[in-house]
Amino acid sequence: MGRTYDAIVIGAGPNGLVAANVLADAGWSVLVLEAQPTAGGAVRSDRDVHPDFVHDTFSAFYPLALASQAVTSLRLEDHGLAWEHAPAVLGHPFGEGQWAVLHRDREMTAAGLDTLRGGDGDAWLDLCRTWDRIGPGLVDALTTPFPPLRAGARLLPALARSGGLDIVRRLATPVTSLGRDLFAGPAARLLLAGNAGHSDIPLDSPGSGVFGVLMTMLGQTVGFPVPRGGAQSLTDALVARFTGLGGRLETGAEVERVVVRGGRVTGVLTRHGDWYDATTVIADVAALRLFGGLVRTEDLPPRLVRGMRSFELDPGTVKVDWALSGPVPWAGSPTQLPGTVHVADSVEELGQTMAQVSSGVVPEHPFLLAGQMTTSDPSRSPAGTESFWAYAHVPQPAATRRDVGEEISGRWDHDDRERFADRMQARIEARAPGFGDRVMARRVLGPHELEARNANLVGGALNGGTSQLHQELVFRPVPAMRGRAWTGVRGLFLGSASAHPGGGVHGAAGANAARSALWHHRSRALPRRRTKQGARA
Repeated sequence: MGRTYDAIVIGAGPNGLVAANVLADAGWSVLVLEAQPTAGGAVRSDRDVHPDFVHDTFSAFYPLALASQAVTSLRLEDHGLAWEHAPAVLGHPFGEGQWAVLHRDREMTAAGLDTLRGGDGDAWLDLCRTWDRIGPGLVDALTTPFPPLRAGARLLPALARSGGLDIVRRLATPVTSLGRDLFAGPAARLLLAGNAGHSDIPLDSPGSGVFGVLMTMLGQTVGFPVPRGGAQSLTDALVARFTGLGGRLETGAEVERVVVRGGRVTGVLTRHGDWYDATTVIADVAALRLFGGLVRTEDLPPRLVRGMRSFELDPGTVKVDWALSGPVPWAGSPTQLPGTVHVADSVEELGQTMAQVSSGVVPEHPFLLAGQMTTSDPSRSPAGTESFWAYAHVPQPAATRRDVGEEISGRWDHDDRERFADRMQARIEARAPGFGDRVMARRVLGPHELEARNANLVGGALNGGTSQLHQELVFRPVPAMRGRAWTGVRGLFLGSASAHPGGGVHGAAGANAARSALWHHRSRALPRRRTKQGARA
């Protein structure tokens, strides 16, 4: 017989650690099991590229963490977390050395846009004022369990005051159309479209508009902050808070099976043969893995099994990290350097690139999301240097049909990765002549390498499943779950990016799963027998 806990959390990513903290706050004894040698999931840092440089292995900027009550309510600043901001939030070079720049000061953003196209500054401030009215309620509605009854009760009056059905229609508009409706010039349109490009929603599809506005306005209001010292600092604060409450974390402990008897979870078995008893399991695990092996098919509700047959992943990813001997030599560089940079020559090119990826075509002109980490946090590398990265979406390995440039096979082996990284670097060189001369070291992580470092990133998918409307809200991850964390198996809850509200470091999926577990315990009197040490007897 193994050790017994009130709850076991599978996966020490941000969602898993938020869930563990919520349960520990409720007085539960909680064990977190993590397959990797270190905690963090997609929130980790390393010095593998160059010993003097800190690179965030996966995610890097965290506006959703500052906007989500699931994270802010934990007061992680009391546990060693400190936030840093670049001089400017986001930059998008275009044309001949021109830049669209997003600042945390809305007046500065508006002034820059107005310089590029008269009238766009006032239009920007109008959008900000609308966001002031509806933004907080919208964020709460998107990050709380579905249906968002309390958040919706706050959001509906705000929508009514902001234009009612007209504002709802605008938010439902594809970002390409929304940008044309709101702004006369390309700069503001690029800011919206580039931020919409953080998801895999086609730019001409409903949903892209609200996502573009969400990410853009978060940048405008809370910025794109980074944890001082590296993304690992955010994970370390979550772990410190959890273990300070008596929680237990085990790394290098891969769960092989969630055991279900009589329709109820009874515990988990690790690959090393360790058994742990628990009547509650929260899985910070990709839906394909939880429902495709960790739980036996015969133990799952038939409707869930049927729904998973049509579950769709989001695209794969290639991420490149560079250690640079100096700052990126951007042409026409803004006075206040942005931490995040988007690289796409136009909204039209960005839309075409995303359409190619969704159809299984490796793009010739990939859309780049890039991070100037030393610009954002000087502790990341020696003075005068830059810790820099960029990533681009590519088709899932199994779905890659062809390469526009006819160089990449679609196997995403070493040669494919390096050729695509060269393509990405050439895009930066075109906007920053001399960039290649400053490269001291480079690391390329393709879809297979990302998945090997974090099993939730299936095929390099960052968001646990497509963000398109047919797999969001009540449909996430499948209609059988109705947008909720409970899986239909007593005591088993999905708390990963595959669950509502989806990808991003907001901790909401984990918090929703933990609160659902607490509600089920109260309403169904699940057994908990605790010892003085916090583990159940």
